[in-house]
Amino acid sequence: MRSKVTKAIFPVAGMGTRFLPATKSVPKEIMTLVDRPLVQYAIDEARAAGIKEFIFVTSRGKGALEDYFDNAPQIEQELRKKGKKELLEILKSTNMDSGEIAYMRQHKPLGLGHAVWCARRLIGNEPFAVILPDDVIAADKPCLQQMVEAFEQTQSNIVAAMQVPDDKTSSYGILDIKEDMGALVSTKGMVEKPAPGTQPSNLAVIGRYILTPTVLQMLNKKTVGAGGEIQLTDAIADARDAGEEVYGFRFRGHRYDCGSKAGFLQATVAFALARDDLRDDLQNFLYDIVGAAKSAQ
Repeated sequence: MRSKVTKAIFPVAGMGTRFLPATKSVPKEIMTLVDRPLVQYAIDEARAAGIKEFIFVTSRGKGALEDYFDNAPQIEQELRKKGKKELLEILKSTNMDSGEIAYMRQHKPLGLGHAVWCARRLIGNEPFAVILPDDVIAADKPCLQQMVEAFEQTQSNIVAAMQVPDDKTSSYGILDIKEDMGALVSTKGMVEKPAPGTQPSNLAVIGRYILTPTVLQMLNKKTVGAGGEIQLTDAIADARDAGEEVYGFRFRGHRYDCGSKAGFLQATVAFALARDDLRDDLQNFLYDIVGAAKSAQ
């Protein structure tokens, strides 16, 4: 019997220090990209992939994130009173039913692997997805949905992967390729943040994973890796060494690193230009400001 992926972990315990002072009071995950919080893009992608249970690994100061997914009776009442049905439907789409969402605390920042390990009891003995909301992916078919379809065939660990330049490989987990089959790549292993010039390929792992329970077993070892943290890529590599297949998946779409200010701004412009209600005004503004900059040179 083939396993289905119905649970997803969202590691959102980080402090978002690169976005201070904004993140002094607002969790980074609910900073808005156009008119939706980053985390809403991740939730929508997960729902499109068939995810039914949403597990958030949080930390102190993330209360606003939990409130975001709750009902807002006062706002809903006002929208009904004013006949704003479209806005009411948008608001309702952000609500999560009771039992659909769970929150786990990561008390110490011990790495992504540790954050995933914190959710182990809710995952049990099932395959599961991991989604990093910082990585926002624009795609005709959502990235995780593409990966779930690939998992239905492989029933093995799958990590989303993309080509990066040589000088960027030290910022990522990098795949050691065994066989390149196009969209899917079988691997010999993974190296977390290799030193410049030592990378086994240019195929980098980004924030989408479908993993087997064996990875959780490897995380139980709590082995400390790069940066003095418990690395998820190390546990995936250990699962592969134990005999499980690990595939890289070249997704179709464009990834924006919204964990950086530049990436966040790029995503904001790109997503706004994709909106019929915003495109014309924004394009005119961009033409004007670029033209003014050229004139000033």
